[in-house]
Amino acid sequence: MWENGECFIVGGGASIIKQFNIPEDLADAVIQNKSSPAVYSSYLSAIHDKHVIGVNQAFRLGNWIDFVIFGDKGFFLKNQEDLAKLTNIRIGIPAYFNGRVDWVKYLAKDLKKTSGLSTTPSKVTWNGNTGAAAINLAVHLGVKRIILLGFDMNVDEKGRQWWHQLYKQRDLKRGLKAFTRHSDAFPEIASDAIKLGVEILNANPDSNINCFRKVNIKECL
Repeated sequence: MWENGECFIVGGGASIIKQFNIPEDLADAVIQNKSSPAVYSSYLSAIHDKHVIGVNQAFRLGNWIDFVIFGDKGFFLKNQEDLAKLTNIRIGIPAYFNGRVDWVKYLAKDLKKTSGLSTTPSKVTWNGNTGAAAINLAVHLGVKRIILLGFDMNVDEKGRQWWHQLYKQRDLKRGLKAFTRHSDAFPEIASDAIKLGVEILNANPDSNINCFRKVNIKECL
């Protein structure tokens, strides 16, 4: 669908707040569950006309996101009423979605390749987290340039783990341990991307993912 193009992948990291100059009082309202994440949408207007994949809760930013990908059955069951209202293409990775939910497209995990990028069109390499699997989806869609948003694998200067508060906040030690675990596959993803001629940029200069070139979002627009 996006042959030789580029796409943005919206993850969950709090760096999105800083990268898109979202006012702190607005971010505080979202994180305190006093406002919907949709209030961020106008601040991300620069990518509304781009190819965009949203990871998990990113679907709440607006229908300008082309694909919504989720890799957890529990996430789907908790959010299915809102997901059902979308006009986006919805991609589920767990086998639960194999023909069971007609409005969710199913991509299988490539069990022969545990990390990196699968080249089998009907499968993705899971890589331990949905954000990493979303990179594989983007490659299947034919892009040659991927810009990662909110791929932080750390907390920001205010101790925020995400740009929203739709998940239970983990204590810092447990959170950082999870981020380290989720980061393990990115070096192999980077290696496979080079072989496939795909450029991947990390639009968070402070990200703990160090295998992609780091940029400020302004450099990509």
